[in-house]
Order: sequence, then structure tokens, then C-alpha cells
Amino acid sequence: MIILLMLIPLSLMLLAFAIGAFVWAVRKGQFDDMDTPALDILSEDEPGDRAVVAKAEAVNGEGGARAD
Repeated sequence: MIILLMLIPLSLMLLAFAIGAFVWAVRKGQFDDMDTPALDILSEDEPGDRAVVAKAEAVNGEGGARAD
């Protein structure tokens, strides 16, 4: 029974910490945009990125043809 005198206040402090962390995250904007980061992985590379890769391949003498 004595253990309850320790566990109840400990659980209330943990609950207060969790609520405080959630409120902090909401105020800092952590939940503002939930869709864009998940969709970023599906997007194509930027057109400029391909030009940089092609230029690097030309400098290294790799050419554009690949033997897959």
C-alpha cells in the first residue's frame, strides 16, 4: 500500500511532463504540416539536379550510356 503513495504522484508528474511536451510541440509548429514531408520522398528530382549529374559524368568521362 505504501508503494501507491510513491507511484500515484510519480505517474501524475509523468502525465504533466507528457502534456507539457505536447503543448510545447504544438506551439513550436511541429504539427503544422503533416502531409508534405511524407510526400517529398515521392517527388521527382529537380531539373537542375540532373544537369549537375550530367556535367559531373562528362567531367569524369563516364558518358551518358549505361549498361544495365
